[in-house]
Amino acid sequence: MMEPGAPVCNTCGEAVGLKPNGELFVACHDCNFPMCRSCVEYEAKEGRKVCLRCSSPYDEHLLDDDADQKPPGSSQPTMAAHLSDPQPKDVGIHARHVSTVSTIDSEMNDESGNPIWKNRVESWKDKKNNKKKKVAKNNKTEQAPAEIPHEQQMEDKQPGDALMQQPLSEIVPMSRNKLTPYRAVIIMRLVILGLFFHYRIMNPVDSAFGLWLTSVICEIWFAFSWVLDQFPKWSPINRVTYLDTLSARFERPGEPCELAPVDFFVSTVDPLKEPPLITANTVLSILALDYPVEKVSCYVSDDGAAMLSFESLAETSEFARKWVPFCKKYAIEPRAPEFYFSQKIDYLKDKVQPSFVKERRAMKRDYEEYKIRVNAMVARAQKTPEEGWTMQDGTPWPGNNTRDHPGMVQVFLGNTGARDMDGNELPRLIYVSREKRPGYQHHKKAGAENALVRVSAVLTNAPYILNLDCDHYVNNSKAVREAMCFLMDPQVGRDVCYVQFPQRFDGIDKSDRYANRNIVFFDVNMKGLDGIQGPVYVGTGCVFNRQALYGYGPPSMPTLTKTSSSSSCSWCGCCSCCCPSKKKAELDASELYKDAKREELNAAIFNLHEIDNYDEYERSMLMSQRSFEKTFGLSSVFIESTLMENGGVPESVNSSTLIKEAIHVISCSYEEKTEWGKEIGWIYGSVTEDILTGFKMHCRGWRSIYCMPPRPAFKGSAPINLSDRLHQVLRWALGSVEIFLSRHCPLWYGFGGGRLRWLQRLAYINTIVYPFTSLPLIAYCLIPAICLLTGKFIIPTLSNLASVLFLGLFMSIILTAVLELRWSGVSIEDLWRNEQFWVIGGVSAHLFAVFQGFLKMLAGIDTNFTVTTKAAEDAEFGELYMVKWTTVLIPPTTLLIVNIVGVVAGFSDALNKGYEAWGPLFGKVFFAFWVILHLYPFLKGLMGRQNRTPTIVVLWSVLLASVFSLVWVKINPFVNKVDSMEIAGTCISIDC
Repeated sequence: MMEPGAPVCNTCGEAVGLKPNGELFVACHDCNFPMCRSCVEYEAKEGRKVCLRCSSPYDEHLLDDDADQKPPGSSQPTMAAHLSDPQPKDVGIHARHVSTVSTIDSEMNDESGNPIWKNRVESWKDKKNNKKKKVAKNNKTEQAPAEIPHEQQMEDKQPGDALMQQPLSEIVPMSRNKLTPYRAVIIMRLVILGLFFHYRIMNPVDSAFGLWLTSVICEIWFAFSWVLDQFPKWSPINRVTYLDTLSARFERPGEPCELAPVDFFVSTVDPLKEPPLITANTVLSILALDYPVEKVSCYVSDDGAAMLSFESLAETSEFARKWVPFCKKYAIEPRAPEFYFSQKIDYLKDKVQPSFVKERRAMKRDYEEYKIRVNAMVARAQKTPEEGWTMQDGTPWPGNNTRDHPGMVQVFLGNTGARDMDGNELPRLIYVSREKRPGYQHHKKAGAENALVRVSAVLTNAPYILNLDCDHYVNNSKAVREAMCFLMDPQVGRDVCYVQFPQRFDGIDKSDRYANRNIVFFDVNMKGLDGIQGPVYVGTGCVFNRQALYGYGPPSMPTLTKTSSSSSCSWCGCCSCCCPSKKKAELDASELYKDAKREELNAAIFNLHEIDNYDEYERSMLMSQRSFEKTFGLSSVFIESTLMENGGVPESVNSSTLIKEAIHVISCSYEEKTEWGKEIGWIYGSVTEDILTGFKMHCRGWRSIYCMPPRPAFKGSAPINLSDRLHQVLRWALGSVEIFLSRHCPLWYGFGGGRLRWLQRLAYINTIVYPFTSLPLIAYCLIPAICLLTGKFIIPTLSNLASVLFLGLFMSIILTAVLELRWSGVSIEDLWRNEQFWVIGGVSAHLFAVFQGFLKMLAGIDTNFTVTTKAAEDAEFGELYMVKWTTVLIPPTTLLIVNIVGVVAGFSDALNKGYEAWGPLFGKVFFAFWVILHLYPFLKGLMGRQNRTPTIVVLWSVLLASVFSLVWVKINPFVNKVDSMEIAGTCISIDC
């Protein structure tokens, strides 16, 4: 411990120390400003030989005596030294943590009394020195190229170094032949929309003013939504990666691999709804990646604390010892066993070696046995024992109460000498279940992801994080290498917060009736966003820069004006209030406003680039442990890991102590009074935490990358029936409404910093306002039926000009779609399915999301969403036509019935009135059939399973029979019409 009253260096926080003669080291004899010898030496090297406080020059002989140097053993400890104290060996997977880390009272010192940030200050000094040396070297090279040694010149000409200069990725812009017509049609459509609305507003329909006004309001909203959706697609781009160049640069033969480590996050909640076998396949595909095993760590978050998940993961770790070497030996794709063995291909076509055939058959038998064991666990877990689950050692399972249990961490593979069947090292596999206690807000998936961020920082601390849902397996074993082509490129990856991969799905019917593949969004919208500031984060299949998750800004972000340092006059040292005119000349009102907004945006977070611009005293103040604890929580181990830009954990760390620290950072009270979920990690406040998290990063100035390798990187399972699909869409829409009603709404958040581009903002506005389109959409779908039932119409008699406008509008809509198909490669069927489900989801799930969002805001009624059931492997399309009746299905069913009845009534009325009524009828029926065609997949989904009698025939038969029956009963069209006076004069009255 430091002696009481001992002076502390104001730069690094360490004790000033003594001279060889035992006297206290004093740098400045005029003001006695406390500085240690190391800091004075550093100031002297930088050319600053005056006191920081009084500006008096230092004594010339102050640093002459080498005996005053610190002994070699006095360097400050890092995280390894902080954890080197002996710890008890009985730290189990569910042991309660007793905090041994420093608290706020410890200020800047650790348990040994040593400054905890001293090593970081020294690393910044070295970094700054290296930068200056590099700049000086470059300047020298530019000024005197003739002084370069001949050997170095020969070295620069070697092919290997030429390869090192090649880019890791390139942007492939769209062809002008495709993009120029596309943009021209967008502008043309915008002009036609303006002319169309001028005509619609200037030509009201007096006989149906209410219907006309409603239709015009709906059409204006649809046009606004089109602008929000269309203009962010103004500059779509493609990207290509060069994996060979990546390997040549970071995997040189005979040298240590320099590829960056990656921590994988896999999240699961309920093993009965998310089958353990699906989660196991995801984990196995990660462990078998084509990536250095020492660089891969897989964390599985069990937020339901289920013993079934724990036991199945233990079985998976054993099966991985056989599966991983088999995949790497024969370059298997995909490396999820369930999906590899289910491929309907001739595996002997390209793999003719007898050894492969033999091993494949043996591996398939092993996998079937593994499935039997896992399925047996699932069968036993269907009924929970009254006394709760018991582990193999006889102790109760800590997670028997899913809402009240301690934190659990278990390392299955890694750090224990785990080897595969061939004796090779395996990647790390770690089970995590965060602590849960009554009375705490746990924030669902976002809270679980933040817990994984902290656990991984303590145990492995990889600089990059890849998160996957439990049902999204790795389909391309080189997917991580694809992402590294962007993140490890010094030119491209500097400002990249994440690399997003498109979502691809298995188990979807060929026609994709409910638009589960979402092709239009992933292949059109996301490509367009990649040409602006980057794609939005979609929740899975995303590789994050860990520093971006910590709330740091990008290195190239403009530095903030330090008003505090400019508040005093340089010539008199007094407050700037004595010379207000000078201050006004330096900063106008707009700049001050922007600086204030930037500081508000960054909150307590600073960016790494700014730190290099502060002097030593400001750094020491900035790095005080108190400010870090207020931001990141009370764990000095985790705090120090956040400052390691390149990640890593010291090798001398005690593993049991790390586990104990990991349990501490996943405690339910750890995030209290911190910035977790507010400015750092996954952001809270919406069930769609992915959109919110990516939006905050883009507001800080980061950009993202969209990576679409030829072989899909990841594949998942989608909800297969209509009810589950609508509930999934309901959850997404509800999250967007929550963001719209929060302080993070893109309509007003993040304007001051000027870091979010306008087209990017339009895209984010579109992601949060699209559920509100359900209100005008449901009104517009009712208008055709009302027109048919009342005989009125929303459009007056068309003139030649109006006909041209309507024709031009329809043509521009068709041309826009065709040109999008041309540059994106999306099929017309996918575009039509997307259009259909836009209407189906809009009049059902989106409508309910809007009401639920306002209920939550006004009445505080929170709606819990149900986890989507994942399809089992043997039910490929068995549930496609199953409909689980819910209230979400009521609005579209009502619209269908009303429009069908309207068509029947319209035809009846036209037959009754004569030929002059058929002209207006076609316009009304056209809009009614537009509604029915868009709702047709929903209609077909209501009819039952496909293997039964084709009920579509019965349905249409009943419909046509009803039409003709109504016509016959009401108007009897087969009787000739005659004048009523003639009938009165000629017919004989009959007494009924």
